[in-house]
Amino acid sequence: MNIKKTKSITILLILTLLLTLSACGAPSESAEQEESSDRVASAEEMTDVDEVGYEGMTAVAADQLNDGSYDISVESSSSMFNIEACRLTVKDGKMTAVMTMGGTGYRYITMASAEEAAKADESEYIYPEEDAEGRHTYTVSVEALDKAVKCAAFSDKKEKWYDRTLVFSSSALPLSAFREGVLTTPADLDIEDGDHEIGVTLSGGSGRAGVDSPARIRKSGDSYVAEITWSSPHYDYMIVDGQKYLPVNEDGNSVFEIPVLFFDRPMPVIADTTAMSEPHEIEYTLLFDSGSLK
Repeated sequence: MNIKKTKSITILLILTLLLTLSACGAPSESAEQEESSDRVASAEEMTDVDEVGYEGMTAVAADQLNDGSYDISVESSSSMFNIEACRLTVKDGKMTAVMTMGGTGYRYITMASAEEAAKADESEYIYPEEDAEGRHTYTVSVEALDKAVKCAAFSDKKEKWYDRTLVFSSSALPLSAFREGVLTTPADLDIEDGDHEIGVTLSGGSGRAGVDSPARIRKSGDSYVAEITWSSPHYDYMIVDGQKYLPVNEDGNSVFEIPVLFFDRPMPVIADTTAMSEPHEIEYTLLFDSGSLK
């Protein structure tokens, strides 16, 4: 056999080997993708998905807040991923949160979609820790408040990743948490003293209650007092910024005069209802739209 023929045979063997290896690799990669997909819960396997956040929501970044630790609430798109408490820490331009869960059914979570979580390395997973009461807590990085963010939770029982959407809410933050200039305060609005009207949006509770909008608002110096008329006569007091306010009417739906602490972001309030078997305080937010002030 001459040298030229030997070289040709060698090249053919190498090419055949490379093609064989390539062909063997393709099914392996496909199988890996299929296995990853099998670990993600389908739409049919998901429970009811709730809407989170509100229309016109404006994100709050870490650089808009003063350093400190604050108790906040977290909205979840699934009742199966129930966050009972959350402690936010702002430090050096970053935010982290410790979420206390209402159950122990998840092996780990990650702040990404379920598809991304199924393909990720296990080193990226966030494992639970137990608090003094045996409840599971997860410590996560928070991109921004008042912004819908992805979260995937791996079910111990189902052995699958489930998509969740979370909103870390700024509504419970004290005024002192915000850096100067972030909130639109009464002093920022330059209008004449006297009575005006403003659009107001109520959120929270069961969703059945409502308030009249536009509402009457009275300006005096740098303070604003809004007249809030509820859709029910069964509210006997409200609490705003720790102060208790009683109704200003005796007949018809409950009416209160309360201070407006800031505009264009949800302002937390508490309203006590007597419509149930016993009085019950309910947490709401009121958003006063400064653009509608007239």
